[in-house]
Amino acid sequence: MSLPAALHVTDWMGGTAAGTPARASSVPSGASCLRDWIVSLSLCCAITGAFLAVDQRCFHWFAIPVLACGIIIGADVVSWVRGRVDLLDPAGIIGLLGFHFFFLAPFLHVVWDWWMAYVTPPREWRDWLGGMALLNLLGLLAYRCFRTVNLTRGGVAKQPAATWRFKRTRLAGILLAVLLASALLQIRVYSDFGGISGYINAYMEGERHYGSPYSAFVGKGWIFTFSEAFPIVAWLGFLAFFRDSKLMRSWPLILASMLPFFGLLILFGGLRGSRTNTVCGLFWAVAAVHLFVRPLSRRLLAAGMAFLLSFMYLYGFYKAAGTYGMDALKTADGLHDLAEKSGRTWKALLLGDLGRADLQAFILYRVLAPGSDYRYAWGGTYVGATALLIPRAIWPGRPATKIRWLTDLEMGSGAYASGQWLSSRVAGLAGEGMLNFGPVAVVPLYALFGLAVGAFSRFARSLDPLDSRRLALPVFLLSIVLALVNDSEILVFGLIKNGVVPMAMVFWSSVTLRKT
Repeated sequence: MSLPAALHVTDWMGGTAAGTPARASSVPSGASCLRDWIVSLSLCCAITGAFLAVDQRCFHWFAIPVLACGIIIGADVVSWVRGRVDLLDPAGIIGLLGFHFFFLAPFLHVVWDWWMAYVTPPREWRDWLGGMALLNLLGLLAYRCFRTVNLTRGGVAKQPAATWRFKRTRLAGILLAVLLASALLQIRVYSDFGGISGYINAYMEGERHYGSPYSAFVGKGWIFTFSEAFPIVAWLGFLAFFRDSKLMRSWPLILASMLPFFGLLILFGGLRGSRTNTVCGLFWAVAAVHLFVRPLSRRLLAAGMAFLLSFMYLYGFYKAAGTYGMDALKTADGLHDLAEKSGRTWKALLLGDLGRADLQAFILYRVLAPGSDYRYAWGGTYVGATALLIPRAIWPGRPATKIRWLTDLEMGSGAYASGQWLSSRVAGLAGEGMLNFGPVAVVPLYALFGLAVGAFSRFARSLDPLDSRRLALPVFLLSIVLALVNDSEILVFGLIKNGVVPMAMVFWSSVTLRKT
């Protein structure tokens, strides 16, 4: 099978001067090999032994299911480290995140005695950590099973009957039009707030009234979808036009070109306190290079992950205190004082931002506690998330999101209706499932999660190395990975905001070439 001669006409993007991009792969048929399981078992037992030696409070039955979760997800980590899955395959990334999420975080909560604040806690946190770990254990088994079944369905992934290529003249015209429109719209946004300083002040005022009508950015989601698309659209065009240039043969030059991209992410959305907007943008840029230009190395990815963690920690001070938070970073004492006052510590980052162990344990406790006044959402959180697609100006009374049910769960039935306080916590895949249907939802949700991971990996592997759709893959990769730790309304908003414009660019700038 070969592509028609028209593929090689210079009006279409092609060539391999910069190297062949990675074809995403995943865990092969039959899951991980025996060696992966043995290494995972040994590693998790050693870490568990260390926790037991450090703190006697870890001598509790909760440690057994937590250890089992670590062994299961740890096998994916070992496969990733050994190079048996592609560097940015969702199975590997979820394995890395899940090793902390399912295994390390529950132990760290106990050792550090760090728990969610402003709630009436259960009498014994460890019992509910253990109960949640049992559910996670069943969920992880379902996740691996359904991921493997979907990934290996029909044998080796077949390439599509057609491939997509960017048409240079069409891409140039659309790129210029979108960049100009996005820049003008962002200027208008700043102008509406009286300039950049007013924009920052509006963000800080909104933080003081989280989730209330006082937030200046409420109802502007669709505007931000287009006004903040500038950095990703610019990077998409940069990769498409310069993929075969000498620039793309040097990692130092590629990384240097990402510096202005990082600055654009801060200017287009970062100043409104959105760490997610900036972190996801950086991830998209790196993933696009890996999937479309040239593969990353694990060493380079590790350095990038360290940078992202440091950025998330330091930017948390801006999120908490605006420009005052940035001033506090100038001295060690100021950093320490602000960290203590704002709660933006490394513990909060690891267990609050990157973990959900205590919150999910608390949800399990509240929905199963005798005499609980909590009422299940019965799918209401997902309906509310879907309703975000309709602007508030068109549907002012659209259904509430997960915030309604999580607020009532934390503070008691009717707390959300009072409007005095709204929960800002994120429950994650399993947590939101329990808000809707109780503990029985956890295993089916992880099974669906496995299907999604397998389907993505299978499709990504099937694409031609030069297929322009590879520049849209990072959007879906992000959504799949973040589904583990985020809620449905965050996923819907992120998919629309970060995906609509880039996916439209890829679609309208490409031509379809059928294989013969």
